[in-house]
Amino acid sequence: MTKRLLLAFTLILLTCSMVFAGGAAEKKEGFVVGISNNWVGSEWRTQMVDETLAAAEEYKAEGIIKDVIVQSTDVSLEGQIDQIRNLMARGCNIILVNPADARAFNPVFAEAKKQGVTIVATDTEAASPDAINVAINQKAWAMASAQWLADKLNHKGNVVAINGVTGHPANTARIEGYREVFGKYPGIKILNEVSGEWDSAIGMATMQDMLATFPNIDGVWVQDGMNEGVFTAIQNSGRTDILSVGEARVGFMRRWMEQGLDTIGVANPPSCMVSALHVAVLLAQGRELKSGVLEGPYGNTIYLPVPVVVTNDNFDKVWAEYKDRPDYYAVDGKISRAEAASYFK
Repeated sequence: MTKRLLLAFTLILLTCSMVFAGGAAEKKEGFVVGISNNWVGSEWRTQMVDETLAAAEEYKAEGIIKDVIVQSTDVSLEGQIDQIRNLMARGCNIILVNPADARAFNPVFAEAKKQGVTIVATDTEAASPDAINVAINQKAWAMASAQWLADKLNHKGNVVAINGVTGHPANTARIEGYREVFGKYPGIKILNEVSGEWDSAIGMATMQDMLATFPNIDGVWVQDGMNEGVFTAIQNSGRTDILSVGEARVGFMRRWMEQGLDTIGVANPPSCMVSALHVAVLLAQGRELKSGVLEGPYGNTIYLPVPVVVTNDNFDKVWAEYKDRPDYYAVDGKISRAEAASYFK
């Protein structure tokens, strides 16, 4: 070997050594994870963030995550886009987003991808090809309780719907779900559909208006934490013959037990963001998803299983597990790190 070739070979070895050493140092330093949440007026969102921070501690102990930066405030759609840009500017390698819109984030997600940032949306589905969604199927979630209500009504009667925030992708998917179920039965008529903004007090006031306007209501389909206000309005009216779907949260389940209600609670897990974190870390580490894993209307969603559907058939078992939790606590569930890894090659 000539001196020139020997020198070249030595330089290559030194360069490779520096690259591997740098990569190891970078991995040891860990990822910086950002959380973007645009709404703090919900205990469900608080539980989502708290559970994610708790899950991140295990990754920190292993050196996989260095830090978690939370951007969680009541902001507009534009404000949430600013949250994401702020997290990018602060050096986040991974950003977990509960998106307020399906398509509005496409440009900022594209920016993130160009900078090598892993974007994972959760709770609902973003349309961007530069993001992966890790969420339950919100349409199927709504269909489960709508089917229960339709069956309880023997597939005939007048129903009203009290929905969440207009334009939010989860709300839109849920509306599609219950309309599809009720649409199967000519005997079911939807009298009215109104937004309750995912607020119990607004839900109660809305139900009071519905009762005053429609004396012939047989059933109510309602989302999330608004259900307790809706049940209060129904009971205050004396119309205990009206059926309504419920919610798998501890406070409502306590009422369910005490009053012997006949209802359903389909769990909407706040720890969907924990599941998203597990997937995001693997993506950031360079792992590739298996073929066929991604589903949904945009072809970029890993659908999580709904943890549990609570009815009177299994109420006692679920209540025994959650009865000591605070009233605001939502029946929860998440995939494990091993389960997240099963989505990957």
